[in-house]
Amino acid sequence: MQAVAYQKSLPITAPDSLQDVTLPDPEPQGRDLLVEVRAVSANPIDTKVRRRAEPPPGEWKVLGWDAAGIVRAVGPEVSLFKPGDRVWYAGALNRPGSNAELQLVDERIVGRMPERLDFAAAAALPLTSITAWEMLFDRLGLTPGGHAGQSLLIVGAAGGVGSIMTQLARQLTDITIIGTASRPHTLAWVEDMGAQHVIDHSRPLTEELRRLGIPQVDYVVSLTHTDAHFAAIADSIAPQGRFGLIDDPQHLDVLRLKPKSVSLHWESMFTRSLFGTPDMIAQHHILNRITALVDAGRIRSTCAEHFGRIDPANLKRAHALLESGQARGKIVLSGFATPA
Repeated sequence: MQAVAYQKSLPITAPDSLQDVTLPDPEPQGRDLLVEVRAVSANPIDTKVRRRAEPPPGEWKVLGWDAAGIVRAVGPEVSLFKPGDRVWYAGALNRPGSNAELQLVDERIVGRMPERLDFAAAAALPLTSITAWEMLFDRLGLTPGGHAGQSLLIVGAAGGVGSIMTQLARQLTDITIIGTASRPHTLAWVEDMGAQHVIDHSRPLTEELRRLGIPQVDYVVSLTHTDAHFAAIADSIAPQGRFGLIDDPQHLDVLRLKPKSVSLHWESMFTRSLFGTPDMIAQHHILNRITALVDAGRIRSTCAEHFGRIDPANLKRAHALLESGQARGKIVLSGFATPA
C-alpha cells in the first residue's frame, strides 16, 4: 500500500520530513477493521508527534489521526461493522496512522459516517468532535439541555476543537458561549459557529469580558497558549468553576485556582484507546451521536481548507500552516496518487 511517512524527526521544510513509501498491506485481527482510507485531516498532534517521535532505525512512522473511508475487511471478533460500511474515526496514538491507503483501527473507536457528508467533509470531524464531547460532557460535567444563565469561555475557539465545541455547546445546552480569536476572519468564523459573544484574545481577557458585562464565567476551556492566558483565566473564572485544557503548557501555577475551589480537567481523546479502558466503546457511541447531529442538520463540518490529494507536498503544507498558528477550522486531504 501507499503511505506518507518519515524516519527522522525533521523541520517540515526539510526534504525528507515526510516521504512517499510503499508498505505491506496490514491484516485485521481481533476487533480490527481494515479501512480503505478515502480522506484525512491534519491536526496539531500530527506536527507534535513528527517533531518528537522517531521510529526504530530502518522503520517508517505513519502519522494521521483523522480519517473517513470504507471497511474493506474485518477481524474475527468484529460485531459492529461489515465490509462496505462507510466509517469515520480518529485512530490511536500507539498504532500506524491514517496517512496510508489502508489502516487498521479497533471498531470500538469507529463510528458510522454521516450520510450527508462526503469523505473529505467527514474527515474534518472525528478527533475534534470526540475531544470536544469528552471535554464538555465527561470532564466538565455539562448536562445536555441545561445551564441556562451560566457561561462558557472557549479560548482559541477558531481552531478545529473550538469550532465543533462551540457548535455542540450551542446545540445541546443553554449555556452562553464566549469564544476567543484574534483576527477578523477568525473572529467571524467563531461567531458563525454559534458563539453568542466573540472576544479578542490578543487583548487582556479580563478587560474583554468586562466589556461584555460578563466579568466572571462558570466554565473555561483553554485550547491553545494556556501559559499566556492562565493568569486571566484564574482571575475571570467564577468561584467553584471548572477549568479544562488540552494543550501542553510548560508551567501552570495551579495554586491560583485554590482560593476559588476551581477544579482542573485535562482532556486527551487518546486516553481510552491508549490504555484500553473498559469504556473504550464510548467513542463509538460519541461518533454515532455526532453522525445523528450532522444528518439532522444541527452540526456542520468544520472543514475550512482542502489541500488536495494525500501526498508529502500537501501534507507538508498542512503541517506548516498548523505550526504557524494561523489555521482556522480543519485542513483536509483526500485520495492517493496512482502509483507510477
